[in-house]
Amino acid sequence: MDCFAEAEGKSAHDPLYQRRGRGAAATTPATGVPVDDVDRVVDVPGAVIVGAGPSGLAVGAMLGQAGVAYVVLERCGCIASLWRHRTYDRLCLHLPKRFCELPPMPFPTSYPEYPTRDQFLDYLESYARRFAVEPVFRRAVISAEFDGKSWWVYTKEVITAAVGSEQAVLGSTMTVYRSKWLVVATGENAEPVVPEIEGIRRFKGQIMHSSEYRNGDGYAGKRVLVVGCGNSGMEVCLDLSNHNARASMVVRDTVHVLPREMLGRSTFGLSMWLLRWFSVQTVDRLLLLMARLLIGDTARLGIVRPSLGPLELKGVCGKTPVLDVGTLAKIKSGNIQVLPAIQCFREHGAEFVDGRTEDFDVVILATGYRSNVPYWLKEKDFFSEKDGFPKKSNGWKGQNGLYAVGFSRRGLLGVSMDATKITEDIVQRWRVMGYERCESK
Repeated sequence: MDCFAEAEGKSAHDPLYQRRGRGAAATTPATGVPVDDVDRVVDVPGAVIVGAGPSGLAVGAMLGQAGVAYVVLERCGCIASLWRHRTYDRLCLHLPKRFCELPPMPFPTSYPEYPTRDQFLDYLESYARRFAVEPVFRRAVISAEFDGKSWWVYTKEVITAAVGSEQAVLGSTMTVYRSKWLVVATGENAEPVVPEIEGIRRFKGQIMHSSEYRNGDGYAGKRVLVVGCGNSGMEVCLDLSNHNARASMVVRDTVHVLPREMLGRSTFGLSMWLLRWFSVQTVDRLLLLMARLLIGDTARLGIVRPSLGPLELKGVCGKTPVLDVGTLAKIKSGNIQVLPAIQCFREHGAEFVDGRTEDFDVVILATGYRSNVPYWLKEKDFFSEKDGFPKKSNGWKGQNGLYAVGFSRRGLLGVSMDATKITEDIVQRWRVMGYERCESK
């Protein structure tokens, strides 16, 4: 018997499915959303997965293969919306493809060692088709809470229609999904971070987040300040310089920059190999020695390294080293200027902490992203309300059937590891409950 049909068969005896009569008092469940505001209730006998990025797809695919019912909820109208709509055109995977594949499907052999953004999106589309992962699109989760028996996941869908060249809002519907297990797969990068910098509202030029940047077309000759020196900031600067923009980059904090490859191997792959025999500290010393030989002393370029080595720092606070793909050469040649932290913005530029002032036409904030979990998940034990990550490093399992995938700060490799552990745990519980294999929707 189809598990969803079995669950729907119980709805006739569930007061939540009965629309209350006019004048009746509204009741409020644990989530704080009145029952009268709910248009539809769906009981999911398996798991509700929030997010249709790589993390959500991986868990859905593996649960489906194991015969466990699930629903994937996605606020946008496509899978991997971050990769599709918030990344620049020149983006490639920073790690070799073997470290970025989702279980159990490898990348096509025809793909290069570092697949492009479009190739990765094609891979994800093929992955979803192969494992029949069909998310419910345009379902934004506004609240989720455990009521002692089940997870109540409230979603809102805005209904629009084209009126001329605009999209008119016709209304909205609210659906609540109830399940034993809730998998949070919204990831580390759900919302762009836009910092408050003194005087930023006085700046009369263009300001954007790097999530809005696509390529350097139209920037030739313009003075562009990129705020941030992570992988995105470095690559945006490189792309701007390649399009003949006058690019500058703010380096406020210490950061490790490493060559993407060393000794004919990927730096990441070499690191993983060395860690089989040596301690993290020893591997860090070897990496920094080779980096010094290959790219020189980055401090001379205004890019000072942290006191902890790159791997140790990653383990302590999750800060990822930058893998250079050509930006350092542009800095050395003078095509990209490195600047210290911003003191304040002015109408036509910025003043820096060393007293310098520069004029700019465009400011691009490569200031990263953050988790949005604290905004909708009503839970305080597993997830931190401060940063929206599991409180325990590499945590993937909470209480009451709550799981987290894609929050380990280990990229797509961490996603695969989390998805495997979560699936094994849910499958075991599913079988204990006596469910047979069923087709998921």
